[in-house]
Amino acid sequence: MELKLSKRVQSLKPSPTLAISAKAKELKAKGVDVIGFGAGEPDFDTPEFIKEAAIKALREGKTKYAPAGGIPELREALAEKFKTKNGIDYKPSEVVVSAGAKNILFLLFLMLLDEGDEILVPAPYWVSYTEQIKLFGGVPVEVPTKEENGFTLTLEDIKPFVTDRTKVLILNFPNNPTGAVISEKDLREIAEFCLERGILIISDECYEAFTYDGEKHISTASLSEEIKKITFTVNAFSKTYSMTGWRIGYVGCPNEEYAKVLTNLNSQSISNVTTFAQYGALEALKNPEADKFVEKMRLTFERRRDLMVSLLMEIPNVKVGKPKGAFYVFPNFRNYVSCFENDVEFTKYLLEEAKVAIVPGSAFGYEGFARLSYCNSDDEIVEGINRIKGAFERLS
Repeated sequence: MELKLSKRVQSLKPSPTLAISAKAKELKAKGVDVIGFGAGEPDFDTPEFIKEAAIKALREGKTKYAPAGGIPELREALAEKFKTKNGIDYKPSEVVVSAGAKNILFLLFLMLLDEGDEILVPAPYWVSYTEQIKLFGGVPVEVPTKEENGFTLTLEDIKPFVTDRTKVLILNFPNNPTGAVISEKDLREIAEFCLERGILIISDECYEAFTYDGEKHISTASLSEEIKKITFTVNAFSKTYSMTGWRIGYVGCPNEEYAKVLTNLNSQSISNVTTFAQYGALEALKNPEADKFVEKMRLTFERRRDLMVSLLMEIPNVKVGKPKGAFYVFPNFRNYVSCFENDVEFTKYLLEEAKVAIVPGSAFGYEGFARLSYCNSDDEIVEGINRIKGAFERLS
């Protein structure tokens, strides 16, 4: 029987970051000595106190359906977290919990987009933004940022791409894949422009915990009460508490009405986030040891960033800046990519020749670059970059 698919899904592409990661794991399972720089997840285990809280919930019978928007205790704790750590005053009824930030974004696009609506997507961008937007009939409008500016975003970058059909701007800082951190000045200018033009903002802040060199994360919705009214603040437990597989994301909404719609969408799709897992997330917010764990990760990533950047800078004809956040570097490999048909073939070469997995820049809208995660041990970083250097030398 012929496979019958909706037009909506026929052009949908798989996540290249997950595909690269899966390929690396497959080769490792076969005994191949692969070093994977493709994964977008911390290499730390979830803290024991979080796991124990979920186990305790299981044993207490918290295994039934939960409220679609999240258990009340978790929504209350998230409202408190937004207030104390982000400077945003959300009511618990304006906070919705769903199955990861990826699903939050999926539901936001479903809720906000009509056919032909344009969404401004600063590039380089996280791989799922554009695919999800297209699924719901939206038009992703790529807004290039400049390598020489560290891939941060300015109002002048955005203005030429705004039209009467512009409905939403996506902000993602600290940024995946570049690690860029936006200044308060630029963030305020952009947010106030959106306020004037009636453009909604989706602020993806999943990497908020990881900033370096004295940089501080600033939540878009914290800038003013008026800006809060046009901003959806998206976050997750995945990166901050090394809980990627738990699939728990959350969003602060401009008002209760948006939150009710998202809750209804949850109820008609996932029903609720796994009940006992929500109690683990609650423990992550409540346990005083959590902040110590996050800071330990942050300091470790900062050291690894310095190591990876210094090693990449030693490779001839490679340009790389020092990212101020997240846990990725985004070097310019164009001099070596030019030896291949495209940067996908380039990354295949590195996987086959050097046994190193990286994600091509074209996955993020920037051909000729690549994303390397430093969620690896120091030894793996040294060995992996040395392998890349050796593979480059064999090209010449």
